[in-house]
Amino acid sequence: MSQKGELAGKIMQNIRILTAGDSSLLIEFGNEISPEINRRIAAVVELMREQHIEGVVDVIPAFCSLLVNYDPRVAGYEKMKKRLESLVRVDIKVGQVKRKIFEIPVLYGGEYGPDLASIAEHAGISQDEVIAIHSSRDYLIYMLGFLPGFCYLGGLDERIHTPRLSNPRLRIRAGSVGIGGSQTGIYPLDSPGGWQLMGMTPVKTYDPEREIPILVEAGNYIRFVPIDEEQYKQIQAQVEDGSYQCVTHEEV
Repeated sequence: MSQKGELAGKIMQNIRILTAGDSSLLIEFGNEISPEINRRIAAVVELMREQHIEGVVDVIPAFCSLLVNYDPRVAGYEKMKKRLESLVRVDIKVGQVKRKIFEIPVLYGGEYGPDLASIAEHAGISQDEVIAIHSSRDYLIYMLGFLPGFCYLGGLDERIHTPRLSNPRLRIRAGSVGIGGSQTGIYPLDSPGGWQLMGMTPVKTYDPEREIPILVEAGNYIRFVPIDEEQYKQIQAQVEDGSYQCVTHEEV
């Protein structure tokens, strides 16, 4: 058996379905944060959507689990649990699940990223190198939480891991892109926060006025794209008048 096959078999063996209240079931896929487990979760979510399972109200992916909310008036506990047990045993070709990548334009440094110099100093490299490293890879969205549209991203290069601020800011502007320890992310709303800010995006990852308020989903990827101030203002104007379309790619 190949290494991938062995890993898939191990994940299958570790799957558990637990009760999580009177109308929810929790599918646990393991106890470690890994791209393989996340891909398995994304594949199960896609399969559930394709099959339109009667009674399922919502599915909420997390790092290592999937919460399934259902209507017990439509499908009772026993029926739903058996349906999910059958579904997670399906031999899903997780390697063939398409990756949806969102390009997020970022203006790095200056007033838009007041901590970029500190991040560079901590890493012992130049600010330009920090930007190049940060924008050189695609970040997996493991889960959403903390704030509406806040993405927990995996894959930050160890060279730019940076401690959180010792004194958090009382207000960080929506769209700020920062680093907190081994994670990077985007603040979707104005909020307090302790991450070191390296830039800002004009794109709204959360907009309550949009038909679909949250731009991305768990299992998607984010690719940060450096822009200059003129491009930032152009995109910002398009976002405000509703004409901006986020660039996306789909890859296997």
